[in-house]
Amino acid sequence: MLSQHTSDTNRDRAYADLRKRLPTWDDVADAPLPVLARAIRRGGLGPTKAVRIRAMLRATREAGMPLDDRAFTRMPDQELWDTLLALPGVGPKTAACVLLFSLDRPYFPVDTHVHRVAKRLGLVPPRADAVATQAAFQSSVPEADMYRLHMNLIRHGRAVCVAQRPRCSECVLRDLCPRVGVTDSR
Repeated sequence: MLSQHTSDTNRDRAYADLRKRLPTWDDVADAPLPVLARAIRRGGLGPTKAVRIRAMLRATREAGMPLDDRAFTRMPDQELWDTLLALPGVGPKTAACVLLFSLDRPYFPVDTHVHRVAKRLGLVPPRADAVATQAAFQSSVPEADMYRLHMNLIRHGRAVCVAQRPRCSECVLRDLCPRVGVTDSR
């Protein structure tokens, strides 16, 4: 098992609310959008996410896949990656999140925090986009370290290596950072 994520976040509460109100994935796929949006509202962006979730589930069902908890668990990693990316509204970050967090597969999601920290630390080229950053981490991070590194980079990006005024003096990675002292490029 890659992760032991048990925190009680808004995402987790929204998921619990969803499953209480709409117990099966077919129920979610068939729910009116306002019902689905209300069920997931604690996770934020309920109306937007409701449209995407329902569209993904319907596309999955129309492709002939059953909407049960094991539909994706039976697929090999690469086939599952390709299947997720083919769904409406799913990009590399969402696909990697589903694989890592929901299916415990070794995939490395790259959000804005991970991307920013990776560029600042010189882990990827300065002009690398999020897709290139994801590919770089995917190919270089040991599977057993993906979850922990992903979570630590997010925490670091939110608390220390923030977008506008990074707290370089507080940074535990200061000695490794190629940009220390170059405030105009941070």
